[in-house]
Amino acid sequence: MEHAALLQQLIDQSRHIVFFGGAGVSTESGIPDFRSVDGLYHQKYDYPPETMLSHDFFVRHPEEFFRFYRDKMLPLEAQPNGAHQKLAELEQAGKLLAIITQNIDGLHQKAGSKKVYELHGSVHRNYCTLCGKFYDAEFMRSTQGIPRCNCGGIIKPDVVLYGESLDSRVMAGAAQAIDRADLLIVGGTSLVVYPAAGFVANYRGGKLVLINRDPTPYDNRADYLFRDSIGKLFSQIRV
Repeated sequence: MEHAALLQQLIDQSRHIVFFGGAGVSTESGIPDFRSVDGLYHQKYDYPPETMLSHDFFVRHPEEFFRFYRDKMLPLEAQPNGAHQKLAELEQAGKLLAIITQNIDGLHQKAGSKKVYELHGSVHRNYCTLCGKFYDAEFMRSTQGIPRCNCGGIIKPDVVLYGESLDSRVMAGAAQAIDRADLLIVGGTSLVVYPAAGFVANYRGGKLVLINRDPTPYDNRADYLFRDSIGKLFSQIRV
């Protein structure tokens, strides 16, 4: 049975689907994958991206941080692809419990999804570090130098930088959703970092489907393993 037909059958048989996605879900929308061959980690800057996207770098070199952030982390023209759109339709049909994403681009919400656990935050939420006033991504992109609030405080993106803790409420919600799932679809993530690896390792529910172009450490745990384009695969699904 071809992959799309098999995925269709699994979705049709399930009532509590959870989708866990990483950078590979958004690459088909033109957003680079950090760790792919042509991703951010292989481009040339004064510092490696992993350093520039750390809490310590943000504190010590805020101007350089924001120069990189505006240049590389705000692809606001990107549009949802077939995977984002079909997942939103599955939620509206009452079959998808939640989306758990490592991405910060907001494309799931742009496609219409409501229950999205953003493990690493979102570029669309930015807050003054002094007074807490909210600013959107368009505002951040329009600023120069270090973006400051009317009160004088630095405006920080609500994204989890290296060296920062993940939001415990988001983590708890994601874990509860996975506990309820009768079908867990994991796509576009290398599963080499936690908590992503932990969520999959601890899954004791129904079927586990992995969709990824490259091998992951959890391939042998999957009930079904698809080496496919996520957007192309989901575009063929009927809701």
